[in-house]
Amino acid sequence: MVERKPTVLIIDDEEVVLDSCTQILAEEDYEIATADNGALGLNLLHDLQPDLVFLDLKMPGLSGMQVLEKIHAADTTIVAIVITGYATIDSAVQAMKQGAFDFLPKPFTPDEFRRITRRGLEKRRLVLETIALRREREMLREQFAAIVSHELKSPLSAVQQNLFALAAELSGQLSDEQKNRLQRCQTRVGDLLNLIQTWLRVISTDMSRIQENFQPLAITDVIAQAVESVQSQAARKDIQILTSGAPPAAQVCGDRITLTEAMVNLIGNAIKYSRIGGPVQIETQETPSHIVVSVRDCGVGIEKEDLPFVFEDFYVGKRRSEDASYGLGLAITRRIVEAHGGSIAAQSIAGEGSTFVIRLPILK
Repeated sequence: MVERKPTVLIIDDEEVVLDSCTQILAEEDYEIATADNGALGLNLLHDLQPDLVFLDLKMPGLSGMQVLEKIHAADTTIVAIVITGYATIDSAVQAMKQGAFDFLPKPFTPDEFRRITRRGLEKRRLVLETIALRREREMLREQFAAIVSHELKSPLSAVQQNLFALAAELSGQLSDEQKNRLQRCQTRVGDLLNLIQTWLRVISTDMSRIQENFQPLAITDVIAQAVESVQSQAARKDIQILTSGAPPAAQVCGDRITLTEAMVNLIGNAIKYSRIGGPVQIETQETPSHIVVSVRDCGVGIEKEDLPFVFEDFYVGKRRSEDASYGLGLAITRRIVEAHGGSIAAQSIAGEGSTFVIRLPILK
């Protein structure tokens, strides 16, 4: 397969600039195209799909800023460099805000032009490589999920069904020890299936597809649904779930199912690690830019050295409970929160409980 030459498009209303730039790059292995106005430049942009665009800020008709905006709207991976004889700090800042990679004032030397061209093309190469790697990672995630589901989950589900059938068939014929052994087998298979299902959630949660289901949400509704889901778990430990703070007037933009899952994970964790009879407190606050949700327990707390790692996959640290999990719930929660443009942090003193704080951007 023949590798495509890098394509450079130069847009400037001065013919002398177009000629000199073309001559400077003549010895390089590039495809060069020129346009003497913004409209022609945009037509060439559509036809050639260049890697790098040089454009003048001051042109009749469409200005450089207008062309820059349209380039960025058409393809954010195209690298744009502004060249102008009217270089000011304000125009440079404005160009950068519109998506320009760099700024080259006139007059410039051939060496300066060659260097900035190489830098621009290297930037384009890195951007495209990053996109390709991201796509490859997503494809590998999906392939791995399919393998896990087919090669592990399906056989284990069959084993689980056969164990239940065996227990029913042998009911009344087994000794207490045999019943206990069979029950342990059922429990372990169930644990493995739960682990596989949770890991599949870890694989898929941070995919951009989650954002397809975004809608305006009241965070209090999400919290109420999550609390309802964990009430039976709280009742088993005689734990009260207390809420405080005025209901935020603002909404968040999010996916109800995954945000509820994140809250269930946090509240369920608080219940799991709380002492019997100790309350779990949920507080909501509204700032000018974010809605903040805090979930506080009065449990064993987290050791200082464990705090930086609590959101990593499979990390459980020294914090233990009778029903300690595989350390994936917080990893899933972090992915969900980050997919919503938010952040999550943990605060704790060992022996005095923990507080998990979620910050979600307000829907403007």
